[in-house]
Amino acid sequence: MLDLFALFHLNLAFSSIEEEQRPQVIERCYWPMLRLPDVIGAPIAIEATGYTLEVVDQLDPAWIAELRRLTASGKVEFVGSGYAQIIGPLVPARVNKANLRLGHDVYRRLVGVTPKVALINEQAYSGGLVPLYREAGYDGVLMDWDNVASCHPEWDGELRYHPQRARGSGGSEIGLLWTHTMAFQKLQRFAHGDIELRDYLNFVAGQRGLMPRILPLYSNDAETFDFRPGRFNTEEALTGNEWARIAAAWRTLTHVPGLNFVSPSQALAANGGPHANTLLTLETPDYPIPVKKQPKYNVTRWAVSGRDDLAVNAACHRIYNALVEDNVETPEAWRELCYLWSSDFRTHITDKRWKTYRERLSGIEAQYVPTKPSYATPTLLTDARTDQRWIEIETPALTAVLNRRRGCAIHEIKIAGDNRPPMLGSLLHGHFDKIELQYDWYTGNCVFEAPGLPKIADLDWAATSVTREEATGDVIVACRVSTPLGPIAKNMRFGAASPTVDFDLAFAWKEWGRGSLRLGHFLLNPEAFDCEALSFRTHNGGSDIETFSINGHAIDHGAPVSFLVSAKTGLGLTEGIIDLGDNERRFSVEVDQTVAPLIGLIQSERSGASLFCRLMLSALEMDDTRKPEAAPSGERRFRFRLALHQ
Repeated sequence: MLDLFALFHLNLAFSSIEEEQRPQVIERCYWPMLRLPDVIGAPIAIEATGYTLEVVDQLDPAWIAELRRLTASGKVEFVGSGYAQIIGPLVPARVNKANLRLGHDVYRRLVGVTPKVALINEQAYSGGLVPLYREAGYDGVLMDWDNVASCHPEWDGELRYHPQRARGSGGSEIGLLWTHTMAFQKLQRFAHGDIELRDYLNFVAGQRGLMPRILPLYSNDAETFDFRPGRFNTEEALTGNEWARIAAAWRTLTHVPGLNFVSPSQALAANGGPHANTLLTLETPDYPIPVKKQPKYNVTRWAVSGRDDLAVNAACHRIYNALVEDNVETPEAWRELCYLWSSDFRTHITDKRWKTYRERLSGIEAQYVPTKPSYATPTLLTDARTDQRWIEIETPALTAVLNRRRGCAIHEIKIAGDNRPPMLGSLLHGHFDKIELQYDWYTGNCVFEAPGLPKIADLDWAATSVTREEATGDVIVACRVSTPLGPIAKNMRFGAASPTVDFDLAFAWKEWGRGSLRLGHFLLNPEAFDCEALSFRTHNGGSDIETFSINGHAIDHGAPVSFLVSAKTGLGLTEGIIDLGDNERRFSVEVDQTVAPLIGLIQSERSGASLFCRLMLSALEMDDTRKPEAAPSGERRFRFRLALHQ
């Protein structure tokens, strides 16, 4: 027995579809899809954001009426997702809660249902999201098998064919139904004429096993059939009658003995025997935010790539902070924020829609944030100028040594009075045995890398001045380093009241092209920690902090996927903070998200008896969505705080 279910994802905010094309999408894609249950004599599932349903209702209310009728009759199961297609692990928990709540409001109003199964937006999952979906009333979620399973070689492959349980943060659990990348791509290839009907039917029949199984026939965009968004030059030409081909194939499947079409809720409730309902932890330290399809699809594409993800995400954070600080609870305000945080504005958005979006974003920000945060550009101070290489810093809270020859990188930093080895600093050439690690490694530096170009860093002689602020006792180090793209100005404030360093960076670069820009590079001193007890903790869209063990894991979030994609994953830092350490000593880094919501990258690997481990903050990554603005972007600011704990 093989149970089959089909889920179509609807998204009229699709990045490369112009607004005037939306009626065409409804006619060519949404109406033929809605006729499928009667044509094939079996149920289907449909998922859409609340925003998409509102747009369809404005353009073609008859379609909404038909969806409501089919849902009431059981021919369609409506699957939820939220008001907007937000990447959950990249936004604060309160925004995710609002998105789920506002989505339900639209679902009840237009479809007449409160869905119990959710498709996680872009299949971008974190354990912190599970309690939020449970709180919103969902019993189960759909998540991609292929990428998750690739990080769990210990899993039995049979698990993919059965409903499971996903373990979330804080001891939460939720039902889990798998989607399969290969299965939905097989249908697309068949519909587009790449493979024959016989090949497609053989693929489906070949998924049967010795015990009952579940196969998701489809779990992707509806807009790919009998319509082409125009995103890629390699898109298949329209063949015509693609929905008819799908209907014919699935009608054939309904007559094959042992194959049975079900709804996602029925599949989730299926009794799958010994391989079903296993409690699984989907995320891993090396892959903390699983995403759908190929490795090029990862959270960096919505966080620090696109046309200018970092700038628009910072604006959204400013609006969010204003709503929270001013106790704004009106649904209209939060609905607008959810819309502005939609994923499609951060990928392949068209020129026309990008212009409209930026105008709308600026207008909403002006409404709720009348005064943007303003920071003076870091400048050299005039007193206490120093020309020596090593700069020693001492306050009542900390001591530090900076390397002026390397852009004032932190050579070591300690809490005042702590005689143990420093937690952070620089490890110079030859410290590690591995040939791949036999370089100089620093803390507090910046590195930009672009394809085919020399690496650009601030590891050069820095024009530097040092002063002590009388009112606070803080020590301020101001330095400036020249680079081929323009100067980098850096202010570091070493705290007197607490062991903290506030970084304020200004990049006066003429252009921001394709590449990766990583900041901070906080390098752990392996002699300062119990390496077997090391962990890092942060929020990835949830209310609960998520903890990941470092021991026994080779981790490299910033490893390139290909020549086109510069990083494979990242950490959302959605409450603005991440900390690392063992059971006794830890340090944290807090990012000013209203200036630039940087994401976190961990790199850790064993080198003989030692451990190489560092935290980086990413301001820019490269992938297929990166499309720099034609005009120079001008100065960019980055602000974050390092704090030592014991």
